[in-house]
Amino acid sequence: MKLTNKNYYSQKANQAYFSVSQVKDFLKCEAYAMAKINGEWVEPPTPPMLIGSYVDSYFEGTLEEFKNNNPDIFKKDGSLKSDFMKAEAIIARVHKEELFMKCMSGEKQVIMTGEIFGAHWKIKMDSYLPHEAIVDLKVVQKLRDVSYKNGWKQSFVEKWGYDLQLGIYQEIVRQNTGEPLPCIIAAVDKQDYPDLDCILIPDDQLEFQRNQLRWKMQRIIDVKNHNELPKRCGVCDYCRATKKLDKLILPDDLIVFTPS
Repeated sequence: MKLTNKNYYSQKANQAYFSVSQVKDFLKCEAYAMAKINGEWVEPPTPPMLIGSYVDSYFEGTLEEFKNNNPDIFKKDGSLKSDFMKAEAIIARVHKEELFMKCMSGEKQVIMTGEIFGAHWKIKMDSYLPHEAIVDLKVVQKLRDVSYKNGWKQSFVEKWGYDLQLGIYQEIVRQNTGEPLPCIIAAVDKQDYPDLDCILIPDDQLEFQRNQLRWKMQRIIDVKNHNELPKRCGVCDYCRATKKLDKLILPDDLIVFTPS
């Protein structure tokens, strides 16, 4: 199918193509991912997501449309609720930074498709600067929060798989243009005095994340194509909401949890 801004997020498009967010759903919980693809599970946007969408829509030039589609962001007197006043403060802050605005000056919401690991993929870029760079806008809780995985420190980039996302973007753009472009995250956070930076993701990190995904994709493809039954993680919202009790458990089972 031909993708447009109107059908990019449709159920039909999600069934026809993989996206990075969809793959991350599969890595989180296969049953949850399939329920979303089949339209059986719909998650309402959370306030943090809406703040990010508010800033996204500003750069897309669709802020008025976003406001019209989300009347709950306003108080009864017509003024913005405090969360979205924060979004306005974020926009005002990034406007003061020439480098940030340069990164976000590219073509907005550019859609491309390609094939990776035997699957059809779709991408939609926040800011595409032909021959120069691929830029992804991220509005995060706190830019310099550090988390740990398997004893290793990681930034928000690794924690949320944004390096994988840009690794896929880079390869799809290369397939369409022949150019392996630099990948940048234009990031700003939600603190009272927002921190912000433009983060260049090293090519070897992008390649590493693509290679890590390579070994997981066949299972994901088989599940999406209904050749394998999806596994339940047992702990996500979807699994809790659809849980069926079929046996008694012991107290130790509450401590040592094994996903079904």
